[in-house]
Amino acid sequence: MAFVLLQPSYVPLQRTVPKKAHKRPINVINCSFKNLAVDFGSKSLKFALSGALALGIALSGLEAVDAKVGVNKPELLPKEFSPVIDVAGFLSAGQENRLRQEIDDLEKDTGFKLRLLAQNYPDTPGLAIKDFWQVDDRTIVFVADPTFGNILNFNVGELVDLDIPRSFWSRLAGKYGNMFYWKEKGEDVSIEAAVMAISNCLREPVGPNNCSEVK
Repeated sequence: MAFVLLQPSYVPLQRTVPKKAHKRPINVINCSFKNLAVDFGSKSLKFALSGALALGIALSGLEAVDAKVGVNKPELLPKEFSPVIDVAGFLSAGQENRLRQEIDDLEKDTGFKLRLLAQNYPDTPGLAIKDFWQVDDRTIVFVADPTFGNILNFNVGELVDLDIPRSFWSRLAGKYGNMFYWKEKGEDVSIEAAVMAISNCLREPVGPNNCSEVK
């Protein structure tokens, strides 16, 4: 499994070529700041757990490429499974319920899994979300963290990457994640708008013009 960081240009780290088809690598989209990559050998996974921080997750091994170290606080995870984890308190109970329902419906309709973590780094479950959510190639991990400016960060599975243009994620972050937007509207509004935009995008027929607009 391979990953790239878009920041803001496409910088490939590694590619994985299956036997019968060439698939694009999983992306971490983080539109504004320097990242930390963590490599775990043959099965690596990189998350944008804050605007400047990419944390690595795997079953064994951990090597940081930069000064910061990934956070691992499983005690911050909910006791029961949920596609929405809000440790920052950005969302009301009603908003969380609406987002859970939208995410559940999206998974039933498309087969893609959207997972939302709202945090203020370093107050985050961090690495613990990998196993909790059973992240795979059909998963989008959306991390809402205003710590470093743009509140929207995404880790995209390679099967999602085949259907959604990479430019969609940077445009989404630029529209609803910029500091002016979420400070005026609120973190909750930015998060809800991003979830709906992702849902609309994934429901569009795959083609040369799908996800060309952030709705």
